[in-house]
Amino acid sequence: MHDFPDTDFTQRFIFDDSDVRGELVSLELSYAEALAKHAYPEPVAQLLGELMAAASLLVGTLKFDGLLILQARSSGAVPLLMVECSSEREIRGLARYEADQMVPGAGLRELMPEGVLAMTIDPTQGQRYQGIVELDGVDLAECFTNYFALSEQLGSRFWLKADGKRARGLLLQQLPADRLKDDEERAQSWQHLTTLAGTLKTEELLGLDNETILHRLYHEEAVRLFDIQTIRFQCSCSRERSARALVSLGADDAQQLVVEHGGTIEIDCQFCNERYLFDATEVAQLFAGGGVEAPSDTRH
Repeated sequence: MHDFPDTDFTQRFIFDDSDVRGELVSLELSYAEALAKHAYPEPVAQLLGELMAAASLLVGTLKFDGLLILQARSSGAVPLLMVECSSEREIRGLARYEADQMVPGAGLRELMPEGVLAMTIDPTQGQRYQGIVELDGVDLAECFTNYFALSEQLGSRFWLKADGKRARGLLLQQLPADRLKDDEERAQSWQHLTTLAGTLKTEELLGLDNETILHRLYHEEAVRLFDIQTIRFQCSCSRERSARALVSLGADDAQQLVVEHGGTIEIDCQFCNERYLFDATEVAQLFAGGGVEAPSDTRH
């Protein structure tokens, strides 16, 4: 798969006269890849796009090698949204929904009542960390803003939009006091910059390039825009992972599955719909310690 840096990327910016940094994200191809595997209704596709944008922004704020996992769960029409984004900016996402409960024009609160948002950082080395908060905002952007208000000392504000074709996001974050030492002046600067960001219309965030957006919002501010960081859709499923999942079932249960499924076990990746097939001989090999050979029988 080719990278198209003009469609899928994050881009940082900084205000020279304030202790505030920002980041913008644009997702098209990676968003399309996530949607192409499933026939999501429009509101579900929008929520998934917003969560993918949030993950892309968050991965840039975390200094780690590993995986960031965002999960939103609820008792409603959308019981699960899940996005994984690696420190290499490889992203994948999925949603689960109850088609008979979908209501046209419904927002986050209607679609995901009694919702919780979990953010898990799974580093290659070191301790896994998870934070959980209620989905208590009118939209996902407000939920993430609230999440950081509870868990971080420095202010963070999110704006997230998606329309089934493009997912976009804007993040502003306070930095430790440096340019502005006075607390009142610092608070006024933060209020000013976030208020201006709040004037950004949905169609502007979805339709305009980063330079134009920043000029419209901050033409009276000194803003520096950095190089882009490319993002791409990449599923981490594999035949080996599927084999390990079978082994974790135990020999008896795995053999029973072979019998129940007519001699072949099918394991489907929920993210990308890749299918891995294991016949009775291969399953027996797994438990004999022989492993699984050529992945010739995978198919989409």
